[in-house]
Amino acid sequence: MFIGEFQHSIDEKGRVAVPAKFRRQISGGAIITRGLDKCLFIFTKKDWQILAEKLIALPLSQANSRAFVRLMLSGASDVGLDSQGRVLVPDYLRKYAGLKKSAQVIGVYNRMEVWDEKAWSVYKTKTEGASEEIAEKMADLGI
Repeated sequence: MFIGEFQHSIDEKGRVAVPAKFRRQISGGAIITRGLDKCLFIFTKKDWQILAEKLIALPLSQANSRAFVRLMLSGASDVGLDSQGRVLVPDYLRKYAGLKKSAQVIGVYNRMEVWDEKAWSVYKTKTEGASEEIAEKMADLGI
C-alpha cells in the first residue's frame, strides 16, 4: 500500500526518486502514465494489469470510454528503479504534468501520484478548504 507525501527533486535527465518505503513494491518494475488532475500515476505491474483489463472492457461505442482509455493507455510507459531508487519520467509525461525541478510523490493506496510541487500545493489547499462539502458527498457513496 502506498501512503504519504514526499518531496523530491527532478534531475536534469528527468529522473525522480521513489520514496524509500515504496521501492520494494516496484522493484520488479512499474507503469507510469498520465493521471487525472494533471498529475502522473505510477502503478505496480499487478495493479496496472487490473486497471488495464477494466479499461479495455469499457464500451468501444462510447466516446468518453474511448477517450479515457486512450488517455491512460497511450501515455503508459514501463519504468524501473535505477541503482539510486529513481525512475526516469519520459519527457512527454513531464510536459503533461508540468514537472520541472521539484515534485511531490504521494501515495494513494494502490498507486503513487507524481505532482509538480506548486500544482500539488494549490490542489491540496483547495481540497482542504472544501473538505466538509466533499465529506458530505462521500456520504452519498456510503463512506
